[in-house]
Amino acid sequence: MLRRAEGKVSAVISVREGLQVVRVIMRHSGKEERAVHYTDSSPPLRPGDVVVLNVTAEELGLGSGGYHIVLPADAISSDLSAAEHLSDGHIMKLKYTPLQRSVLAVEEEISRFHPLFQKEQTLEGMPVLLGELHSMLPVVLCWLRYREQQPDQPVKMTRNAAYIMTDGGALPFAWSQHIAQLEALGWLQNTITYGQAYGGKLEAVNKFSALIAAKHAAKADICLVTMGPGIVGTGTRYGYSGIEVGELVNAVYALGGTPIVIPRLSFADERPRHRGISHHTLTALELAARCPAIVPFPQCIAEEYAIIQEQLNRLEMHRIRMMPSVSAEQIAESLRPYPLPITSMGRGLRQDPVYFQGVCAAVDCAIQLHNQST
Repeated sequence: MLRRAEGKVSAVISVREGLQVVRVIMRHSGKEERAVHYTDSSPPLRPGDVVVLNVTAEELGLGSGGYHIVLPADAISSDLSAAEHLSDGHIMKLKYTPLQRSVLAVEEEISRFHPLFQKEQTLEGMPVLLGELHSMLPVVLCWLRYREQQPDQPVKMTRNAAYIMTDGGALPFAWSQHIAQLEALGWLQNTITYGQAYGGKLEAVNKFSALIAAKHAAKADICLVTMGPGIVGTGTRYGYSGIEVGELVNAVYALGGTPIVIPRLSFADERPRHRGISHHTLTALELAARCPAIVPFPQCIAEEYAIIQEQLNRLEMHRIRMMPSVSAEQIAESLRPYPLPITSMGRGLRQDPVYFQGVCAAVDCAIQLHNQST
């Protein structure tokens, strides 16, 4: 059920490519609340504009970050026609909804990349980091840059890294503050969205063509795949969006790439199912992954790592790589140039260092594999 409310824009808080954040005085309460407006499909808002808001997520307490969503004016009417909103491309995203839009997908005949998809392609062994949580993205790029700056590191991969955003979380690319910041810093240049997600520099129909686009259109040496912000979980074995990691293992393996799963680790989470290796990682690898993946872990002699050692026995099909642990101080140094806070489930580096160590172990593994192949 879509819950709507009307309000009047009182101020524009911030603007970035494809998105405005505004303050809106709510008509029914007179309270001033925040809202997000997507400018890729509607003109920018100004103070005094009357808007209709989708307030569903906030009213249900779904952790939307405290924002309502501004509905485009044409989505409010009942006679919306897809044909009136076609761009140069003919692939629809958000299909058959009032917000559907057309994009130019890399596979389309009118795309300059169309010839790539007319013949058999592989990933040629490219390392592909597969992460469950969106917060892994900035950690990966911060640590990759940190490693590149060390004098003994022979390869520079940041400029040849590609990021693929799945449709397991937020669908608009512009929603992510991390992506906006990473692009502004020049650390993220090759971006791809597939499925119902949209807004990347390249659009793709599915995970297979997105991966091929990363390798052969973006010319990536390394690729990272995560959903957008807003993972869904239900406290059940199967009901969470991060299970897509197992499906991505299969796709990368089938295309001749090297799937490297970033483990979701924590010793600060009070929920038993997320202690040590999260059951999300374990279930994705045990149930959904039908092909072997490399799963790196940081080495540590702490007693609590006995929990992880026991959990690893459940991953017999996969190739476990124990990587030298890096200190929280090193990770903090790598994060220092990045201006936004990075948290997982509300916890930062100080509260849950092993989460960050797990991400860094996966990056180090990818670097190692890349160096060995060049």
